[in-house]
Amino acid sequence: MGLQPLEFSDCYLDSPWFRERIRAHEAELERTNKFIKELIKDGKNLIAATKTLSAAQRKFAHSLRDFKFEFIGDAETDDERCIDASLREFSNFLKNLEEQREIMALSVTETLIKPLEKFRKEQLGAVKEEKKKFDKETERNYSLIDKHLNLSAKKKDSHLQEADIQVEQNRQHFYELSLEYVCKLQEIQERKKFEFVEPMLSFFQGMFTFYHQGHELAKDFNHYKMELQINIQNTRNRFEGTRSEVEELMNKIRQNPKDHKRASQFTAEGYLYVQEKRPPPFGSSWVKHYCMYRKAAKKFTMIPFEHRSGGKLGDGEVFFLKECIRRHTDSIDRRFCFDVEAADRPGISLTMQAFSEEERKQWLEVLGGKEALFPSFNRAIIPRPEGSAQLDKMGFTILRKCIRAVETRGINDQGLYRVVGVSSKVQRLLSMLMDVKTCNEVDLENSVDWEVKTITSALKQYLRSLPEPLMTYELHGDFIVPAKSGSPESRVNAIHFLVHKLPEKNKEMLDILVKHLTNVSNHSKQNLMTVANLGVVFGPTLMRPQEETVAAIMDLKFQNIVVEILIENHEKVTVPVFLRRTPLPAAWTRFPLRLPRLPLPLGTLDQTGTTCLQTGAASGTGHPLPQVRPDHPQSSGLTLNLQPHRAAAQLLHLLHPNCHLSPSLFLPL
Repeated sequence: MGLQPLEFSDCYLDSPWFRERIRAHEAELERTNKFIKELIKDGKNLIAATKTLSAAQRKFAHSLRDFKFEFIGDAETDDERCIDASLREFSNFLKNLEEQREIMALSVTETLIKPLEKFRKEQLGAVKEEKKKFDKETERNYSLIDKHLNLSAKKKDSHLQEADIQVEQNRQHFYELSLEYVCKLQEIQERKKFEFVEPMLSFFQGMFTFYHQGHELAKDFNHYKMELQINIQNTRNRFEGTRSEVEELMNKIRQNPKDHKRASQFTAEGYLYVQEKRPPPFGSSWVKHYCMYRKAAKKFTMIPFEHRSGGKLGDGEVFFLKECIRRHTDSIDRRFCFDVEAADRPGISLTMQAFSEEERKQWLEVLGGKEALFPSFNRAIIPRPEGSAQLDKMGFTILRKCIRAVETRGINDQGLYRVVGVSSKVQRLLSMLMDVKTCNEVDLENSVDWEVKTITSALKQYLRSLPEPLMTYELHGDFIVPAKSGSPESRVNAIHFLVHKLPEKNKEMLDILVKHLTNVSNHSKQNLMTVANLGVVFGPTLMRPQEETVAAIMDLKFQNIVVEILIENHEKVTVPVFLRRTPLPAAWTRFPLRLPRLPLPLGTLDQTGTTCLQTGAASGTGHPLPQVRPDHPQSSGLTLNLQPHRAAAQLLHLLHPNCHLSPSLFLPL
């Protein structure tokens, strides 16, 4: 498991776990910074001391071999894994060079040292400065809140209102800074891979020109170098797409933070100050707690947490709520207070203080107090507004008209589908295409009024405007799973199976589109739109999560991979799902069956992906035949659970002499 994503919505809660995740990201960047610093030092040793070149190479190789990039989320793409493995490949290459005893003159200042120093100074250094500001603003914000909450409620209203405004402005500034810092942290985690590996690649390229046998070594390394360059470019392209999505989500949350609160197991959660009474003459103290409440069970949990103590969690306290009562200002010298009484602690009540009047009202509403004026903390996820585009006959007409025009006029245009059209013209064209009265009048193949980039943008806009993505919300997670792991063959089999679970209209439109994209990729030498580039463009278009979060955006690269698989394996994926012969398990050698090569006469697919063969009315037996289910993830075979002898006899009797079972029907477990 890599680093956990930092959700922008968590900036507003600023929970202890959010702080722990931030510290994990900071620790990883510090580790990277120290490693790059050491690597720069090693590189300078290579330049300054040719007599100790062999020792410096061994140290350099050792550093590369032991370092491993951390990643955000729960999986890496194949390109990222190749980039990670590239450091070990570079290490092995250096070990081979060490056998060469010839004196070599290395000039690595321009190719390695300066780019790393620039990355460390401009990128990692910028994050350090952001961390200082973030820590300083954290201290200032909570110190100001502490001071504000200690204001006596007996002060003049004008004075209190002015103080409220000042605190709110400061809190808003803190939230803004927190959002920027979280965005910067995640951006540098994603950027560091290609920003670091690219100078390394240049460094190795430079070495070839100085070694006596550099030409031969370069020939041996050339194939891997080209693959790595593709990996880096793919990762960079995906990073650019991810970064724009992250920034868009950050801006949405900045404008309406309450509308983007994440679903939580708790009805309400947040910081409250809890009064801790002490024996005379010590009075009482107010301790900040992170509080969580589950309304269904009336379970209240509070954990002491103080940022100034190093962010360490204290021992939690749990009780069951009996009632909640609002405290009047004249009964206590603090604002925003309310009392809660525990059902399992008779006669004992706790006084709590919220950060503001609005938050107090929200807590009162959730806890069943008297002022139930505001909606609960956990708002329902606001669904995306339904567009006017529909998956109907008109939609298929739009798709086919646009595809014919593109393939007729612009199949060789550079940057096809990547270059966007003018927004107003795209919207006007799409409106005309979606209007029954004007659709047939629009001639995209011959008219010069509509540029190819306008047509491609209109096509993408139509697909994005569908009420549900073409590959559906329901199957979104299922499509992502095989893109994260497994062999290339198992990925294709899994995607094959899932495509045939799509509704018929979705599957039909996807088939038309992917066939077209395959044609586009076949002209990549002219239009420069490789399969990877098309994946970057159409990944977010054909697949999108139902809830917008940073974690979902981090899966954007796997959406791209799914689209790449569809394009590269279009002919395989569009073939209907059949069954293919496979050997029986050893346990059933007493009942040997040969399953030859034609479709099964009868078969059903249940919701779990299990194929059940059943006897038909013609057999007259009414007994179910054995189930066929997926075997071990590494096996493409099937397991036939032959139970009684009768079932085996029925199976042998029913199967056509030439029937055939295909593993493409099944998902890996």
